Amino acid sequence: MSFNVALSGLNAAQKDLDVTSNNIANVNTTGFKESRAEFVDVYAASLLSSGKTKVGDGVLTADVAQQFSQGSIQFTNNSLDLAITGNGFFATVPELGSLETSYTRAGQFKLNQDNFIVNSQGGHLLGFPVNPDGTSASVSLSTAEPIRIPTASGAPQESSEVDIRMNLPAGDSYISSAPDNFDPTDPLTFNHSTSITIFDSLGDSYIMTYYFVKDDPTTAPNQWMMFAAVDGKVIDLDDDPAVQATADANEATARTNATNAQTTYDAIVSPTSADLATLNAAKTAHANAIAATTPEGGTGSGGLAPGGVKGARLTYNSSGDFISQSPSPSNGGIRTVAFTDHLPNGADPDQTVKINFNLDPLAPNPNEPTQFASNFEVTSLQQDGLAVGRLTGIDIGTDGLVRATYSNGTSEPLSRIAMVNFANEQGLTQVGSTGWKESITSGEALAGEGGSGTFGTINSSALEQSNVNLTTELIDLISAQRNFQANSRALEVDNQLNQTILQIR
Repeated sequence: MSFNVALSGLNAAQKDLDVTSNNIANVNTTGFKESRAEFVDVYAASLLSSGKTKVGDGVLTADVAQQFSQGSIQFTNNSLDLAITGNGFFATVPELGSLETSYTRAGQFKLNQDNFIVNSQGGHLLGFPVNPDGTSASVSLSTAEPIRIPTASGAPQESSEVDIRMNLPAGDSYISSAPDNFDPTDPLTFNHSTSITIFDSLGDSYIMTYYFVKDDPTTAPNQWMMFAAVDGKVIDLDDDPAVQATADANEATARTNATNAQTTYDAIVSPTSADLATLNAAKTAHANAIAATTPEGGTGSGGLAPGGVKGARLTYNSSGDFISQSPSPSNGGIRTVAFTDHLPNGADPDQTVKINFNLDPLAPNPNEPTQFASNFEVTSLQQDGLAVGRLTGIDIGTDGLVRATYSNGTSEPLSRIAMVNFANEQGLTQVGSTGWKESITSGEALAGEGGSGTFGTINSSALEQSNVNLTTELIDLISAQRNFQANSRALEVDNQLNQTILQIR
């Protein structure tokens, strides 16, 4: 009897040594959770035995329990290294389309040859689908998919608006015959110019140049004309297309009314003063409609001579404050005509660019142009277009949102890392490689987002180290060794007693 008891103690001590040794061996294993050997005594009783005199039958290993306490966080230089602070597990599948999900705290991830995020065992990291604004479209494991970083470039964006802030020198001399003699190839026909790079719908770049011409101070004091060119080719400035279409329709109506009035007048044998008034009103309406569609910078319908260039007019007051522009903001503001003849590559031919001077007609504003007695100076020149972007990095937030960043300054949400928790994490079945699978005792996997509810946060460029306390394990190792030696001694003593008994017989 004592032999079996001592033998069970020996086995228990050996199990304790095994567990402790395994903990020590994995002290540097990322995401490793230490184990603890849990023992129970063996006590067999029967109706014929006395409980007061009954001796226990030894010890039995009840469980080798995982301890899911938080490990220390070590920061790295790899954005795909992930650590969980708090509760939760990463979810992985061994291959695409697999339903064999395993769970881990080890966040040593990288990209495979197909640009999927995987760990060193080839497990694919699962993520929830997201909407364009980065919010999760679903938070269910049934919709989670392996996260893939696209190799495609960031989408370009055509330029639609250019913001300009500048100072036009009040003391500039008037160029004789300006602005009717404007020629972008002749610097003697304009006072100043500035350029900015814009983009079409395909991401191709163009140089858009703005020319400023001081108008005759005797007839148009404190007024400047502005013209524009794309890659050296002059492009007309016009009202908003919709407003211009309305103006063209009004002009057509006025022309028709004037023609009809003239026809009616000519058919009258003895026209009255009222008939003449009707004709004059029609002619006046026609003239006003034509004037409304006449471009700035010239007379009649041809725009500026000699090339018929349509420009815009900027007006300042005597204090140098920008007070008006034509076309006015109420009519859509200063805008180019469609780029139809400037985009030979198949890009959007209807592209236009609005020139925004941030006009404040009520009072001086630091965000609008000025006309002071100082040099020509551009203080701000910005546009909203984007070139084609190249993948430059991957950003992962504390909530698990994975974003791809591109060289054109944009970022695109790709997925949100799936977080999983269990009602009883101690009931998980260990499958090795710092991975676990759910079991009946662990309960079903509960999915969620990082930082929400009971789920911990995700740290990018960091790894959770083993939660093994080496000092404690060394003490446990000494204790297990002594237990082993004590049970060995008990087994030896039992053997000596048995030998003595045999010799007595």
